[in-house]
Amino acid sequence: MNHTFKSIGLLILLFVTTQFANAQYTETINTNSPGRSQGAFAVGKGVAQVEGSLYYRTEEHDLQRYDRDHIGANFQLRYGAFLERLEFSYIGNYATVDQTDFNGSVSSETSFSNFSRSTLGAKYLVFDPLKFFGEKKVNLLSWKANNRLNWKDLIPAVSIYAGANLNFGSTTNPLVPPNDPTVSPRIELITQNNWGRWVFVTNIVADRISTDFPSYQLFLTMTHSVNNKWAIFAEYQGIKSDFYSDDLARGGVAYLVNKDWQIDASGTLNFKDTPSVFQVNVGMSYRLDFHKDSPIKQTSNGQGSGKKNKKGKKKNKLNLEEEGGI
Repeated sequence: MNHTFKSIGLLILLFVTTQFANAQYTETINTNSPGRSQGAFAVGKGVAQVEGSLYYRTEEHDLQRYDRDHIGANFQLRYGAFLERLEFSYIGNYATVDQTDFNGSVSSETSFSNFSRSTLGAKYLVFDPLKFFGEKKVNLLSWKANNRLNWKDLIPAVSIYAGANLNFGSTTNPLVPPNDPTVSPRIELITQNNWGRWVFVTNIVADRISTDFPSYQLFLTMTHSVNNKWAIFAEYQGIKSDFYSDDLARGGVAYLVNKDWQIDASGTLNFKDTPSVFQVNVGMSYRLDFHKDSPIKQTSNGQGSGKKNKKGKKKNKLNLEEEGGI
């Protein structure tokens, strides 16, 4: 596991580019999909958003001799309230599983349905480098100066997330650890770098801490906007726990239908047989945008245009820009 983390860390250096752009509220939808990590920025005050996907997952466990077929749904309900930097969310995963156990020449089949995740939480942006350092100045006389790597470009936006896992099932749930309590904590440290058409996100997660089976996870997500409509992404997820440990590779594509609607598809696999994993997802994200700009303040001499400042193009986690006319 440690060796894998170090290898992924070295690969990250290959993606470093020079331009830096950040925003809190975005003109286009700010979605975490199709990856499983969270971006550092909230959806924006007054914005309600739903993100969901349907998936098919197959598992084969060579040691325990079982096969599982999952049909399920991932979903996130996100809402920005009180502050631009603050977001409340409910994140869940529900699956129906058909399991076949092999005992010599005899096999048996069972089915069960339940949540593998049900989490209420809140995310707060504690550091925004764009607000702290200001926008990068453009040198009209030098292309080299505008594209030179600056140490400020490597400083990410930073958020913290705190949530409560909810387990209200009355029967044993094979998708969560044994004796999982009704409520258990989850905390995350989230960083995000925006480098022009590239966005790099990390999540460091401590889940079900204080229980018998705590889980520690690392997400590394790199996305790239091909143009103003299409984006691609690659993601690594490392999981360390006595209940389930794994290294998962994920990749996919997203398409911006309009400024409030995105559709996406992705695939996931791992590199072991305890169990082997293959999964495909298709999903969409949609937002209801009730965000309002702050009122324009007049200057001390009473002069004011009475007009809102025009916003430039801003990018979401998948780095998709809004085009005029959408």
